[in-house]
Amino acid sequence: MLRSGQPLTGPNRKRCPEDELLLAAALAQAARGFVVDTRSVQAAKQARMGGGGTEPKSSYPRWKRLHRPLERGRPLQESFVRLVDACNDASLSMDRWLSRLESSRWLSHVKAALSTACLAAQCLEREEACVLVHGAEGTDTTLLVTALAQLILDPSCRTLAGFQGLLEREWIQAGHPFHVRCARSAYSHARLKQEAPLFLLFLDCVWQLGRQFPCSLEFGERLLVALFDSAYASSYGTFLGNNEKERCLCKVKESTHCLWAWLEQPAQRRELLNPLYSPNALVIWPSVEPQSIQLWQGLFLRWIRSSEYLDEAWAEMRRLVEKE
Repeated sequence: MLRSGQPLTGPNRKRCPEDELLLAAALAQAARGFVVDTRSVQAAKQARMGGGGTEPKSSYPRWKRLHRPLERGRPLQESFVRLVDACNDASLSMDRWLSRLESSRWLSHVKAALSTACLAAQCLEREEACVLVHGAEGTDTTLLVTALAQLILDPSCRTLAGFQGLLEREWIQAGHPFHVRCARSAYSHARLKQEAPLFLLFLDCVWQLGRQFPCSLEFGERLLVALFDSAYASSYGTFLGNNEKERCLCKVKESTHCLWAWLEQPAQRRELLNPLYSPNALVIWPSVEPQSIQLWQGLFLRWIRSSEYLDEAWAEMRRLVEKE
């Protein structure tokens, strides 16, 4: 599986011999490959006028392009804001709550992300084809899809160490702009143009996987919540900056502590591990039916609903497992 930014064909449909040779080499003996474009057909056409575009069929005859549009900007941020507003309004009736949950469209974004990741994973696992994923810059929805596809396919990514490596590789080192995407939370009245909760959407999708396959992830919900908190406001430097260049210029590694080092402390690690975990070498195909996608209550409702009894239940499960 490959990832990239959009090809810069522009309105004149420029060609890049180096790109063509690279993708031809990636196919090797395979009959064909798939380009999963996370933009709509219309958005891809509009990007051509600004210097971007798509892979011309004449230049990439063995690659089939599949458009699976995923929101990444203002619409996604507004969806997040509407969801948080609904979750914090305790006066809502049942009908009104369900209406506002639906109108936020957050669960639709979760479904779309999981569906696209499943498509990429199916092309790899069932078609045994090479897959290239890209949207516009390749640092937002592209990373969302590639990271989820690896979780679905690769059991090593479902361990605590493997998941940390996945985040480093597919989000931090790949250049997801955390500084501008996670500049403010949904509670802020300011609306920055570049803000968008792509990383939160990824964490929500991971939570959905953990809920549908409760024994297949070595880590639990507490890790996902801690990662969300750290992306927006943290005592650690792991998610600071927009890319590796910025972090190097600001000497982030030299002047801040690493989140992973804290998570690896024995006492903290024990709290993050899933006591039900049993290594599963199989591919985990999530259901994306509407009945299967649920609200992540442990995050979105944590300020209005106590987790005391759930925490006690997890502690008891952990005690029973350790006793065995």
